[in-house]
Amino acid sequence: YCLSAHPNKPCNILTFKGTTVMLDCGLDMTSALMFLPLPLVYSPRLFNLPSWIPRNTSDPQIEGELKDCSGRVFIDSCPEFCPPEEHIIDFSQVDVILISNYQSMMALPYITEGTGFKGCVYATEPTLHIGRQFMEELVTLIERTPKIRSATRWKQPHVIKNLPPPLNEALKPRSWKQVYSMKEVNSSLSKVQVVGFAQKLDVFGALKISAVSSGYCLGSCNWILWTAHEKIGYVSASSTLTTHPKPMEHAPLKNFNALILSSLTQTPLANPDTMLGELCVTVAMTVRNGGNVLIPCYPSGVTFDLFECLSSHLETTGNLSVPMFFLSPVADNSLAYSNILADWLTQSKQCKVYTPEEPFPHAHLVKGGRLKAFSSLKEENFSQEFRTPCVVFAGHPSLRFGDCVHFMELWGSNENNVIIFTEPDFPYMEALAPYQPLAMKIVYLPIDTSLSFNQANKLIRELKPVNLLLPEQYTVPSPLYRHRPDQSLTIEAECNLIPFKRGDIVKVPVKRRWEQMNMDAELAGSLMPIECRPGVFVSTFTGQVNVKDNKFDLKTLKENSGDDATKEKKMLNDYCFPKSYACDSLDIQLLIQKLNKEGITDAKVEERASGFIIDLQSHEILIQVEDHSTHVICDSDSPIRSKLHDFILECLHKV
Repeated sequence: YCLSAHPNKPCNILTFKGTTVMLDCGLDMTSALMFLPLPLVYSPRLFNLPSWIPRNTSDPQIEGELKDCSGRVFIDSCPEFCPPEEHIIDFSQVDVILISNYQSMMALPYITEGTGFKGCVYATEPTLHIGRQFMEELVTLIERTPKIRSATRWKQPHVIKNLPPPLNEALKPRSWKQVYSMKEVNSSLSKVQVVGFAQKLDVFGALKISAVSSGYCLGSCNWILWTAHEKIGYVSASSTLTTHPKPMEHAPLKNFNALILSSLTQTPLANPDTMLGELCVTVAMTVRNGGNVLIPCYPSGVTFDLFECLSSHLETTGNLSVPMFFLSPVADNSLAYSNILADWLTQSKQCKVYTPEEPFPHAHLVKGGRLKAFSSLKEENFSQEFRTPCVVFAGHPSLRFGDCVHFMELWGSNENNVIIFTEPDFPYMEALAPYQPLAMKIVYLPIDTSLSFNQANKLIRELKPVNLLLPEQYTVPSPLYRHRPDQSLTIEAECNLIPFKRGDIVKVPVKRRWEQMNMDAELAGSLMPIECRPGVFVSTFTGQVNVKDNKFDLKTLKENSGDDATKEKKMLNDYCFPKSYACDSLDIQLLIQKLNKEGITDAKVEERASGFIIDLQSHEILIQVEDHSTHVICDSDSPIRSKLHDFILECLHKV
């Protein structure tokens, strides 16, 4: 089941061996771009926008829900987000949720709270703690700028069709939800069980799961699900670039019956190293000319790499005195927590812990006063520390809420200032739409370390899965990149490709041909195998199968002394289980010899396409011998019938 339309905010359901497993629960936040920004400080421009009423609409309650801003129509309400599809599966039936990274768990409260969910959630330790920071920041940024009313009338079908794009193209707006509460966040995260890389977990005895490093961010992982005879892989956001997380592991990802792929790069033509270099140069030139730099960001991830590279570049270019401000409700926690995660970092950063040095330089930058962290621009000490020119890292990358909204209003009219977009999750021109016209410079330098299409194709050739399941967007070249036919912008594989989209239910062609069963030692000791052909031994036995927690145990058939004893005794009496079973083809010559010894000398053998017919003329008996059966045709009271039965059994092998 595919529950998400965004390949980089995945949410898929896999049902296997009676177990329902959810693979990630990403939250599509691009819907927030259709809403007006939430300014932290009073903005006359945003608070005095004219209302916009769609034509052919007589509903008076819609007035005030839509506003005209910079030639575009926006919703005047708290931002709403597009959660995973909830109508094709009951979340209370989900047994396990596997989280691959902290950006793919933002919809978790929508799934676990108020839905009857009783399952387990598995994630690595960094994913749990950094995911909590992301959720806490999201909730805090929106709740500290509340809206008096909630806009809902615009979602009616007869209204939507009269709205201008992109509002009239919105994906299921009636299913959109406002942000969850911190109470729901805490309750949701209390269900998470922490796992380590390569740790093997048993899921109800039906299958085993294990996480392996994906190299994308701190604690990010790919998941392996397997039984004794089947193996399924889930490769989400992964990276082969060397930044700060532990490198990606390739070896455990081979020999899959099915591989589910998601979260490839959103900017296939942008090289992360090139983007980082251009960012450093742009910042240095801007502050040298007296301008300020705004970098909308998340509270973790690439932001840490920007601190490291940018501080070093400013130092080498003589801009050592230019301060960097990091504004987030979780800024202090984010900076502090990142330096105690040595086990999840690259080898070079792990070594610094034992030197002793801080794995990340931002601890040194904070101590030296070059990086200043604040929960908000309204924090008491911020106004005292703030000076320009400077570099400000602030949320949210959508530019719809957070401290960056204030800086857009403050700096947007000065051409010396610059805004640099590094996060690829939101189309930057859509993010800027409510702030137009802008005098400040706009620079788009997306840094996406996820696998490129070339890297993904190479990985698939190496892993050689039998079946490959992937979002349909990855099978068709994007119209945005038609001018680059030289680039591989689709997934090409020799295996069986199975594309999917939101709402699809796809059958994975992995057939369960075998099941593993454990044999009791007593029963195994009673077996008398015989060799039916070189290297192949067979044996027959009678036993009972016990099934518990999806585990099969084969034991000796015994009479129990309990309520079921009478039933079992009756079963043993009703069914005479033989000690041995006849097998193999009938030896015709041996049968004729036995008949001759018994005085039956008139047997005639006639060979046919299906086998043989033996005619015992003096007794008016026919014996039909075929590949898999032997029939004796005679009168029911024939005295020789039982003897023939014994002769035939003597001419067959027994096991």
